Amino acid sequence: MNIEPRNDSLAELSRRGILQLSGAAVAATSLMAMPATSAHAAQDSANWDKVFPKSNRVDHRKVSFKNRYGITLSGDLYLPKGRGADRLPALAISGPFGAVKEQSSGLYAQTMAERGFAAIAFDPSYTGESGGEPRNVASPDINTEDFSAAVDFLGLQPFVDRERIGVIGICGWGGMALNAVAVDKRVKAVVAVTMYDMTRVMSKGYNDSVTLAERTKTLEQLSRQRWLDAERGAPAYGPPMNELKGGEAQFLVDYHGYYKTPRGFHPRSVNSNASWTITNPLSFMNMPLLIYIKEIAPRPMLLIHGEKAHSRYFSETAFAAAAEPKELVIIPGANHVDLYDRADKIPFDRITAFFSRSL
Repeated sequence: MNIEPRNDSLAELSRRGILQLSGAAVAATSLMAMPATSAHAAQDSANWDKVFPKSNRVDHRKVSFKNRYGITLSGDLYLPKGRGADRLPALAISGPFGAVKEQSSGLYAQTMAERGFAAIAFDPSYTGESGGEPRNVASPDINTEDFSAAVDFLGLQPFVDRERIGVIGICGWGGMALNAVAVDKRVKAVVAVTMYDMTRVMSKGYNDSVTLAERTKTLEQLSRQRWLDAERGAPAYGPPMNELKGGEAQFLVDYHGYYKTPRGFHPRSVNSNASWTITNPLSFMNMPLLIYIKEIAPRPMLLIHGEKAHSRYFSETAFAAAAEPKELVIIPGANHVDLYDRADKIPFDRITAFFSRSL
């Protein structure tokens, strides 16, 4: 059942529209069922379903494991070829927010496997090939737990040195990664790339621009949406993510350029081919992620962000709040999505050196 929006000016929703609470746009968007998989699904092949080329320097296999809430997560495990009998340092990798393991996180995992690490890229709960109902919903608690569940999995593998496990979080999963490492003392080092603090942006808007009145209006709309969802017996979803109508901010154009073109499109990705539930922001609105960021120390943290990224302030304020040892690397000329897949922008040498000395 489709429900017409009450306010036409709020009907438009693109990649980050669900986060731009400054216009209180989240709850008043067009309430529709999730779109069907598009014709681009032909890109997904039986042998290799990633948006990046397969490396002949790594072994790959699909794996699954459960998190603490009993949700089965799906992952792609990458191992260096000719690794011998020595136990390997290992990395748990996820993100961006609304992406799947066949996109950016898989590229990072495969590249780090080429450099001698066991690396798993995984789909968070409720997305991609991972379990959980309803689909396409996020949780600051459950998605933080997903990282620790990946650490559980890695630590049980006979080829992994469980005392040398690190985490990489990308975009919105950068904030989740930092949150997970603050409480999971098994993790020895963490990298957050082009990081978003999803609780901050959903509750305060970009650059903390949301007023109390706007926040209250959004919460009233989200609360009433729950009645509609309860009446239908299923959550309503917004329009497909990252559709462009013209006149959008450049960062929204950049998201479209990754998720909606052959560069990064994947049929299972929320950002490429679907949408979040309308009420998705609720649990983010009063549950800040990074309150305990200081407790990552004395384990080292590396934050990486693009000089031109609209989201750069998230890493800068997280860096200021964190304790030593910490590093902040700003990539000249890079925007937010450049660090998803641009090999000439992503500082893999710096990331490798960081984990080599930290794990």
